[in-house]
Amino acid sequence: MSNSTSTSTPTPEPNQSQPLSYQTTTYQNGLLPHPAPPPPLPFNPLTWETLAQAHLSPNSYGYVQGSAGTGSTATNNLQAFTKWALVPSRLNRTPTPYADLRTRLFGHEYASPIAIAPVGVQRIFHPAGEKATAAAAGAGAPDLQVPYILSTATATSIEDVAAANGAGPRWFQLYWPGNEHDEITLSLLARAKNAGYSVLVVTLDTYVLGWRPGDLDHGYNPFLRADDIGVAAGFSDAVFRRRFRERHGVEVEEDVGRAAAEWAGVIFPGYSHGWEDVGFLRRHWEGPIVLKGIQSVGDAERAVEVGVQGVVVSNHGGRQLDGGVGSLTVLSEIVDAVGDRLEVLFDSGVRCGADVAKALALGAKMVLVGRPYVYGLAVGGEEGVRHVLRCLLGELQLTLHLAGVQSVRSEHLNRDVLRWVG
Repeated sequence: MSNSTSTSTPTPEPNQSQPLSYQTTTYQNGLLPHPAPPPPLPFNPLTWETLAQAHLSPNSYGYVQGSAGTGSTATNNLQAFTKWALVPSRLNRTPTPYADLRTRLFGHEYASPIAIAPVGVQRIFHPAGEKATAAAAGAGAPDLQVPYILSTATATSIEDVAAANGAGPRWFQLYWPGNEHDEITLSLLARAKNAGYSVLVVTLDTYVLGWRPGDLDHGYNPFLRADDIGVAAGFSDAVFRRRFRERHGVEVEEDVGRAAAEWAGVIFPGYSHGWEDVGFLRRHWEGPIVLKGIQSVGDAERAVEVGVQGVVVSNHGGRQLDGGVGSLTVLSEIVDAVGDRLEVLFDSGVRCGADVAKALALGAKMVLVGRPYVYGLAVGGEEGVRHVLRCLLGELQLTLHLAGVQSVRSEHLNRDVLRWVG
Protein backbone atom coordinates (compact mmCIF):
# COMPACT_ATOMS: atom_id res chain seq x y z
CA MET A 1 0.00 0.00 0.00
CA SER A 2 1.47 3.34 -0.99
CA ASN A 3 1.41 6.40 1.20
CA SER A 4 -0.79 9.15 -0.12
CA THR A 5 0.82 12.53 -0.48
CA SER A 6 -2.51 14.34 -0.44
CA THR A 7 -3.64 16.10 2.69
CA SER A 8 -7.17 16.70 3.81
CA THR A 9 -8.27 20.14 4.78
CA PRO A 10 -10.35 20.19 7.97
CA THR A 11 -13.73 21.78 7.58
CA PRO A 12 -13.75 25.08 9.44
CA GLU A 13 -16.28 25.61 12.17
CA PRO A 14 -19.21 27.80 11.14
CA ASN A 15 -18.98 31.38 12.28
CA GLN A 16 -21.64 32.97 14.44
CA SER A 17 -23.46 34.43 11.46
CA GLN A 18 -24.25 30.92 10.20
CA PRO A 19 -27.33 29.06 11.51
CA LEU A 20 -25.26 25.92 12.11
CA SER A 21 -23.34 27.80 14.80
CA TYR A 22 -26.24 27.01 17.17
CA GLN A 23 -25.20 23.37 17.10
CA THR A 24 -21.54 24.22 17.66
CA THR A 25 -22.30 26.53 20.57
CA THR A 26 -24.53 23.93 22.19
CA TYR A 27 -21.80 21.28 22.06
CA GLN A 28 -19.21 23.74 23.37
CA ASN A 29 -21.48 24.63 26.29
CA GLY A 30 -21.60 20.94 27.14
CA LEU A 31 -17.83 20.97 27.70
CA LEU A 32 -17.91 23.73 30.30
CA PRO A 33 -17.47 22.88 34.00
CA HIS A 34 -20.74 24.66 34.62
CA PRO A 35 -22.74 24.40 31.40
CA ALA A 36 -25.04 27.19 30.45
CA PRO A 37 -28.74 26.58 31.05
CA PRO A 38 -30.27 24.42 28.29
CA PRO A 39 -32.67 25.91 25.76
CA PRO A 40 -36.32 26.13 26.81
CA LEU A 41 -37.22 23.26 24.45
CA PRO A 42 -35.43 20.10 23.31
CA PHE A 43 -33.93 19.89 19.83
CA ASN A 44 -36.28 17.16 18.57
CA PRO A 45 -39.13 19.00 16.79
CA LEU A 46 -41.49 16.08 17.35
CA THR A 47 -41.50 16.83 21.09
CA TRP A 48 -42.53 20.46 20.85
CA GLU A 49 -46.27 19.93 20.50
CA THR A 50 -46.53 17.70 23.58
CA LEU A 51 -44.55 20.17 25.67
CA ALA A 52 -46.72 23.05 24.48
CA GLN A 53 -49.88 21.16 25.41
CA ALA A 54 -48.67 20.99 29.01
CA HIS A 55 -48.31 24.79 29.06
CA LEU A 56 -51.62 25.66 27.42
CA SER A 57 -55.24 25.64 28.44
CA PRO A 58 -57.48 23.16 26.60
CA ASN A 59 -58.97 26.09 24.67
CA SER A 60 -55.59 27.43 23.56
CA TYR A 61 -54.10 24.06 22.70
CA GLY A 62 -57.22 23.02 20.84
CA TYR A 63 -57.10 26.20 18.82
CA VAL A 64 -53.51 25.86 17.59
CA GLN A 65 -53.43 22.09 17.20
CA GLY A 66 -56.89 21.57 15.80
CA SER A 67 -57.74 21.09 12.16
CA ALA A 68 -60.86 21.02 10.05
CA GLY A 69 -63.21 18.04 10.20
CA THR A 70 -61.47 14.70 10.62
CA GLY A 71 -58.05 16.30 10.22
CA SER A 72 -57.39 14.52 6.94
CA THR A 73 -56.00 17.60 5.20
CA ALA A 74 -53.52 18.18 8.03
CA THR A 75 -52.54 14.51 7.85
CA ASN A 76 -52.12 14.75 4.08
CA ASN A 77 -49.81 17.74 4.60
CA LEU A 78 -47.51 15.71 6.84
CA GLN A 79 -47.61 12.55 4.76
CA ALA A 80 -46.78 14.44 1.56
CA PHE A 81 -43.29 15.09 2.92
CA THR A 82 -42.70 11.36 3.47
CA LYS A 83 -43.32 10.68 -0.23
CA TRP A 84 -40.16 12.55 -1.21
CA ALA A 85 -36.66 11.58 -0.09
CA LEU A 86 -33.38 13.43 -0.38
CA VAL A 87 -30.64 11.86 -2.51
CA PRO A 88 -27.21 13.15 -1.47
CA SER A 89 -24.39 13.82 -3.88
CA ARG A 90 -20.81 13.06 -2.83
CA LEU A 91 -17.34 14.58 -3.31
CA ASN A 92 -18.77 17.99 -4.00
CA ARG A 93 -16.10 20.46 -3.03
CA THR A 94 -17.69 23.87 -2.67
CA PRO A 95 -16.24 27.39 -2.33
CA THR A 96 -17.90 27.80 1.06
CA PRO A 97 -17.93 25.19 3.81
CA TYR A 98 -21.67 25.31 4.48
CA ALA A 99 -24.71 25.86 2.30
CA ASP A 100 -25.60 29.45 1.56
CA LEU A 101 -29.16 30.05 2.77
CA ARG A 102 -29.58 33.53 1.34
CA THR A 103 -32.53 33.90 -0.98
CA ARG A 104 -33.79 36.67 -3.21
CA LEU A 105 -37.47 37.49 -3.27
CA PHE A 106 -39.33 40.49 -4.71
CA GLY A 107 -36.01 42.17 -5.46
CA HIS A 108 -34.81 41.90 -1.87
CA GLU A 109 -32.22 39.55 -0.39
CA TYR A 110 -33.27 37.67 2.74
CA ALA A 111 -30.89 35.90 5.10
CA SER A 112 -32.73 32.60 4.81
CA PRO A 113 -35.64 30.98 2.96
CA ILE A 114 -38.04 30.65 5.91
CA ALA A 115 -40.64 33.08 7.24
CA ILE A 116 -42.94 33.27 10.24
CA ALA A 117 -46.39 32.20 9.02
CA PRO A 118 -49.24 34.49 10.07
CA VAL A 119 -50.88 33.13 13.21
CA GLY A 120 -53.41 35.22 15.10
CA VAL A 121 -54.43 35.47 18.75
CA GLN A 122 -50.90 34.78 20.00
CA ARG A 123 -51.58 36.08 23.49
CA ILE A 124 -53.62 32.94 24.17
CA PHE A 125 -50.33 31.04 23.89
CA HIS A 126 -48.11 33.40 25.90
CA PRO A 127 -48.74 36.79 27.56
CA ALA A 128 -46.17 38.49 25.32
CA GLY A 129 -47.85 37.07 22.22
CA GLU A 130 -46.97 38.67 18.92
CA LYS A 131 -44.39 40.94 20.52
CA ALA A 132 -42.32 37.95 21.60
CA THR A 133 -42.51 36.28 18.19
CA ALA A 134 -41.72 39.49 16.31
CA ALA A 135 -38.73 40.17 18.56
CA ALA A 136 -37.43 36.61 18.15
CA ALA A 137 -37.58 36.94 14.38
CA GLY A 138 -36.11 40.44 14.21
CA ALA A 139 -34.85 42.80 16.88
CA GLY A 140 -34.04 40.09 19.42
CA ALA A 141 -32.00 37.99 16.99
CA PRO A 142 -30.05 40.08 14.47
CA ASP A 143 -28.36 36.88 13.26
CA LEU A 144 -31.74 35.46 12.14
CA GLN A 145 -33.75 38.26 10.52
CA VAL A 146 -36.60 35.94 9.56
CA PRO A 147 -39.54 37.73 7.89
CA TYR A 148 -42.37 38.11 10.38
CA ILE A 149 -45.85 37.96 8.84
CA LEU A 150 -48.39 39.65 11.09
CA SER A 151 -51.94 38.31 11.04
CA THR A 152 -54.92 40.66 10.85
CA ALA A 153 -56.24 38.49 13.70
CA THR A 154 -53.43 39.75 15.91
CA ALA A 155 -53.86 40.16 19.66
CA THR A 156 -51.45 43.13 19.51
CA SER A 157 -51.67 46.30 17.46
CA ILE A 158 -49.95 46.58 14.10
CA GLU A 159 -47.75 49.36 15.42
CA ASP A 160 -46.71 47.64 18.66
CA VAL A 161 -45.66 44.52 16.78
CA ALA A 162 -43.58 46.63 14.42
CA ALA A 163 -41.83 48.25 17.39
CA ALA A 164 -41.02 44.82 18.86
CA ASN A 165 -39.71 43.61 15.49
CA GLY A 166 -37.36 46.58 15.18
CA ALA A 167 -35.33 46.52 11.97
CA GLY A 168 -36.41 42.98 11.11
CA PRO A 169 -38.19 42.32 7.81
CA ARG A 170 -41.95 42.19 8.27
CA TRP A 171 -44.97 41.56 6.07
CA PHE A 172 -48.67 42.09 6.71
CA GLN A 173 -51.30 39.39 6.23
CA LEU A 174 -54.77 40.62 5.34
CA TYR A 175 -58.02 38.97 6.23
CA TRP A 176 -59.83 40.90 3.56
CA PRO A 177 -62.98 42.77 4.66
CA GLY A 178 -65.95 42.82 2.29
CA ASN A 179 -66.23 45.60 -0.28
CA GLU A 180 -68.67 47.51 1.94
CA HIS A 181 -65.74 47.91 4.35
CA ASP A 182 -63.21 49.25 1.85
CA GLU A 183 -62.58 52.22 4.14
CA ILE A 184 -61.37 49.84 6.85
CA THR A 185 -59.24 47.88 4.38
CA LEU A 186 -57.58 51.11 3.29
CA SER A 187 -56.93 52.04 6.90
CA LEU A 188 -55.28 48.67 7.60
CA LEU A 189 -53.10 48.93 4.50
CA ALA A 190 -52.02 52.47 5.35
CA ARG A 191 -51.18 51.52 8.93
CA ALA A 192 -49.16 48.52 7.80
CA LYS A 193 -47.25 50.55 5.24
CA ASN A 194 -46.54 53.34 7.72
CA ALA A 195 -45.28 50.77 10.24
CA GLY A 196 -42.77 49.29 7.83
CA TYR A 197 -44.52 46.16 6.57
CA SER A 198 -43.21 45.70 3.06
CA VAL A 199 -45.20 42.81 1.55
CA LEU A 200 -48.97 42.28 1.59
CA VAL A 201 -50.08 38.65 2.04
CA VAL A 202 -53.78 38.22 1.28
CA THR A 203 -55.36 35.08 2.70
CA LEU A 204 -58.02 33.71 0.36
CA ASP A 205 -59.26 30.61 2.19
CA THR A 206 -60.55 32.06 5.47
CA TYR A 207 -63.42 34.42 4.76
CA VAL A 208 -65.27 32.25 7.30
CA LEU A 209 -63.77 29.95 9.92
CA GLY A 210 -63.70 26.26 8.97
CA TRP A 211 -65.48 23.41 10.78
CA ARG A 212 -63.10 22.82 13.67
CA PRO A 213 -64.29 20.09 16.06
CA GLY A 214 -61.66 20.90 18.66
CA ASP A 215 -62.91 24.46 19.06
CA LEU A 216 -66.53 23.34 18.84
CA ASP A 217 -66.02 20.82 21.65
CA HIS A 218 -64.94 23.68 23.90
CA GLY A 219 -67.39 26.21 22.50
CA TYR A 220 -64.33 28.35 21.92
CA ASN A 221 -64.05 31.12 19.37
CA PRO A 222 -61.37 33.62 20.47
CA PHE A 223 -62.78 36.34 18.24
CA LEU A 224 -66.11 36.55 20.06
CA ARG A 225 -64.83 37.03 23.59
CA ALA A 226 -65.22 40.32 25.43
CA ASP A 227 -61.52 41.18 25.17
CA ASP A 228 -59.08 42.34 22.50
CA ILE A 229 -57.66 38.89 21.71
CA GLY A 230 -57.70 38.50 17.94
CA VAL A 231 -59.34 41.87 17.39
CA ALA A 232 -56.54 44.24 18.44
CA ALA A 233 -56.05 45.44 14.85
CA GLY A 234 -59.65 46.62 14.85
CA PHE A 235 -59.76 48.05 18.34
CA SER A 236 -56.69 50.15 17.50
CA ASP A 237 -58.05 51.25 14.10
CA ALA A 238 -59.34 54.83 13.90
CA VAL A 239 -61.84 54.05 11.14
CA PHE A 240 -63.38 51.06 12.88
CA ARG A 241 -63.56 52.95 16.16
CA ARG A 242 -65.27 55.92 14.52
CA ARG A 243 -67.80 53.74 12.73
CA PHE A 244 -68.54 51.81 15.92
CA ARG A 245 -69.04 55.04 17.85
CA GLU A 246 -71.34 56.45 15.15
CA ARG A 247 -73.39 53.24 15.06
CA HIS A 248 -73.74 52.65 18.81
CA GLY A 249 -72.99 55.94 20.51
CA VAL A 250 -70.26 54.44 22.72
CA GLU A 251 -66.56 53.71 22.48
CA VAL A 252 -65.22 50.24 21.80
CA GLU A 253 -64.09 49.92 25.42
CA GLU A 254 -67.63 50.53 26.64
CA ASP A 255 -69.08 47.52 24.80
CA VAL A 256 -66.16 45.18 24.18
CA GLY A 257 -68.22 42.10 23.47
CA ARG A 258 -70.24 43.76 20.74
CA ALA A 259 -67.16 45.45 19.29
CA ALA A 260 -65.26 42.14 19.13
CA ALA A 261 -68.15 40.44 17.34
CA GLU A 262 -68.46 43.30 14.86
CA TRP A 263 -64.74 43.28 14.06
CA ALA A 264 -64.84 39.52 13.56
CA GLY A 265 -67.71 40.08 11.12
CA VAL A 266 -65.60 42.61 9.24
CA ILE A 267 -62.54 40.42 8.70
CA PHE A 268 -64.50 37.16 8.33
CA PRO A 269 -67.42 38.40 6.18
CA GLY A 270 -68.69 34.92 5.35
CA TYR A 271 -68.22 35.20 1.59
CA SER A 272 -65.31 35.40 -0.81
CA HIS A 273 -64.08 38.28 -2.87
CA GLY A 274 -63.80 37.85 -6.64
CA TRP A 275 -60.70 37.99 -8.82
CA GLU A 276 -61.79 41.37 -10.12
CA ASP A 277 -61.45 42.81 -6.61
CA VAL A 278 -57.67 42.29 -6.55
CA GLY A 279 -57.34 45.45 -8.59
CA PHE A 280 -58.48 47.43 -5.54
CA LEU A 281 -55.55 46.13 -3.54
CA ARG A 282 -53.11 46.79 -6.37
CA ARG A 283 -54.25 50.41 -6.54
CA HIS A 284 -53.79 50.95 -2.83
CA TRP A 285 -50.69 48.96 -1.89
CA GLU A 286 -47.25 50.07 -2.99
CA GLY A 287 -45.28 46.87 -2.85
CA PRO A 288 -45.51 43.16 -3.60
CA ILE A 289 -48.87 41.43 -3.19
CA VAL A 290 -48.95 37.71 -2.44
CA LEU A 291 -52.10 35.56 -2.55
CA LYS A 292 -52.11 32.87 0.15
CA GLY A 293 -54.20 29.72 -0.15
CA ILE A 294 -53.52 28.71 -3.75
CA GLN A 295 -53.95 24.96 -4.33
CA SER A 296 -54.57 24.61 -8.06
CA VAL A 297 -52.82 25.51 -11.31
CA GLY A 298 -55.95 27.28 -12.49
CA ASP A 299 -55.96 29.66 -9.54
CA ALA A 300 -52.22 30.21 -9.89
CA GLU A 301 -52.76 31.20 -13.52
CA ARG A 302 -55.48 33.63 -12.46
CA ALA A 303 -53.07 35.14 -9.95
CA VAL A 304 -50.68 35.88 -12.79
CA GLU A 305 -53.50 37.42 -14.82
CA VAL A 306 -54.54 39.82 -12.06
CA GLY A 307 -50.97 41.04 -11.68
CA VAL A 308 -49.85 39.99 -8.22
CA GLN A 309 -46.22 39.25 -7.47
CA GLY A 310 -46.51 35.97 -5.61
CA VAL A 311 -48.63 33.10 -4.31
CA VAL A 312 -48.40 30.89 -1.26
CA VAL A 313 -49.24 27.26 -1.94
CA SER A 314 -51.14 26.64 1.28
CA ASN A 315 -54.22 25.02 2.76
CA HIS A 316 -54.00 26.92 6.06
CA GLY A 317 -52.28 23.99 7.72
CA GLY A 318 -55.40 21.89 7.24
CA ARG A 319 -57.46 24.20 9.45
CA GLN A 320 -60.05 25.25 6.89
CA LEU A 321 -61.07 22.49 4.46
CA ASP A 322 -61.30 18.82 5.40
CA GLY A 323 -60.52 16.20 2.77
CA GLY A 324 -58.07 18.48 0.98
CA VAL A 325 -54.88 17.69 -0.87
CA GLY A 326 -51.54 18.05 0.91
CA SER A 327 -49.90 21.32 -0.10
CA LEU A 328 -46.59 19.72 -1.01
CA THR A 329 -48.42 17.40 -3.41
CA VAL A 330 -49.46 20.30 -5.66
CA LEU A 331 -46.38 22.50 -5.22
CA SER A 332 -44.35 21.31 -8.19
CA GLU A 333 -47.19 21.57 -10.70
CA ILE A 334 -47.90 25.13 -9.61
CA VAL A 335 -44.20 26.01 -9.83
CA ASP A 336 -44.05 24.52 -13.35
CA ALA A 337 -47.10 26.52 -14.43
CA VAL A 338 -46.31 29.98 -13.05
CA GLY A 339 -42.90 29.92 -11.36
CA ASP A 340 -41.28 31.90 -14.15
CA ARG A 341 -43.88 34.67 -13.87
CA LEU A 342 -44.28 35.19 -10.13
CA GLU A 343 -42.75 34.02 -6.87
CA VAL A 344 -44.08 30.77 -5.42
CA LEU A 345 -43.95 30.39 -1.64
CA PHE A 346 -45.00 27.38 0.42
CA ASP A 347 -46.90 26.75 3.65
CA SER A 348 -48.55 23.85 5.51
CA GLY A 349 -47.09 20.82 7.22
CA VAL A 350 -43.50 21.99 7.79
CA ARG A 351 -42.03 20.51 10.96
CA CYS A 352 -38.25 20.33 10.47
CA GLY A 353 -35.31 21.51 8.39
CA ALA A 354 -35.53 18.57 6.02
CA ASP A 355 -39.13 19.52 5.24
CA VAL A 356 -37.95 23.00 4.32
CA ALA A 357 -35.28 21.52 2.05
CA LYS A 358 -37.84 19.39 0.21
CA ALA A 359 -40.22 22.28 -0.38
CA LEU A 360 -37.37 24.40 -1.71
CA ALA A 361 -36.19 21.58 -3.96
CA LEU A 362 -39.69 21.36 -5.43
CA GLY A 363 -39.49 25.01 -6.39
CA ALA A 364 -40.66 27.15 -3.47
CA LYS A 365 -38.69 30.36 -3.03
CA MET A 366 -39.58 30.73 0.65
CA VAL A 367 -41.20 28.42 3.21
CA LEU A 368 -43.59 29.60 5.92
CA VAL A 369 -43.46 27.92 9.33
CA GLY A 370 -46.52 27.97 11.60
CA ARG A 371 -47.32 25.57 14.44
CA PRO A 372 -43.67 24.81 15.43
CA TYR A 373 -42.92 28.39 16.44
CA VAL A 374 -46.26 28.67 18.25
CA TYR A 375 -45.27 25.65 20.33
CA GLY A 376 -41.97 27.37 21.06
CA LEU A 377 -43.83 30.52 22.08
CA ALA A 378 -46.09 28.55 24.42
CA VAL A 379 -43.19 26.87 26.21
CA GLY A 380 -40.54 29.57 26.24
CA GLY A 381 -41.89 32.89 25.01
CA GLU A 382 -39.46 34.88 22.87
CA GLU A 383 -36.57 32.54 23.63
CA GLY A 384 -38.72 29.55 22.73
CA VAL A 385 -39.50 31.01 19.32
CA ARG A 386 -35.85 31.88 18.79
CA HIS A 387 -34.86 28.30 19.65
CA VAL A 388 -37.31 26.87 17.13
CA LEU A 389 -36.08 29.17 14.37
CA ARG A 390 -32.44 28.38 15.09
CA CYS A 391 -33.18 24.66 15.11
CA LEU A 392 -34.98 24.82 11.78
CA LEU A 393 -32.29 26.90 10.11
CA GLY A 394 -29.40 24.99 11.63
CA GLU A 395 -30.87 21.68 10.55
CA LEU A 396 -31.63 23.04 7.08
CA GLN A 397 -28.06 24.23 6.62
CA LEU A 398 -26.58 20.95 7.84
CA THR A 399 -29.04 18.89 5.76
CA LEU A 400 -28.02 20.70 2.59
CA HIS A 401 -24.34 20.46 3.48
CA LEU A 402 -24.55 16.71 3.99
CA ALA A 403 -26.56 16.33 0.79
CA GLY A 404 -23.81 18.08 -1.18
CA VAL A 405 -25.95 21.12 -1.95
CA GLN A 406 -24.09 24.41 -2.19
CA SER A 407 -26.97 26.87 -1.76
CA VAL A 408 -30.74 27.22 -1.79
CA ARG A 409 -30.62 28.71 -5.28
CA SER A 410 -32.41 26.63 -7.89
CA GLU A 411 -29.24 25.79 -9.79
CA HIS A 412 -28.08 23.89 -6.68
CA LEU A 413 -31.27 22.87 -4.88
CA ASN A 414 -33.86 21.40 -7.23
CA ARG A 415 -35.68 18.18 -8.02
CA ASP A 416 -32.43 16.45 -8.93
CA VAL A 417 -31.78 16.03 -5.21
CA LEU A 418 -35.15 14.31 -4.61
CA ARG A 419 -36.54 10.84 -5.25
CA TRP A 420 -40.25 10.05 -5.26
CA VAL A 421 -40.79 7.17 -2.81
CA GLY A 422 -44.55 7.45 -2.36
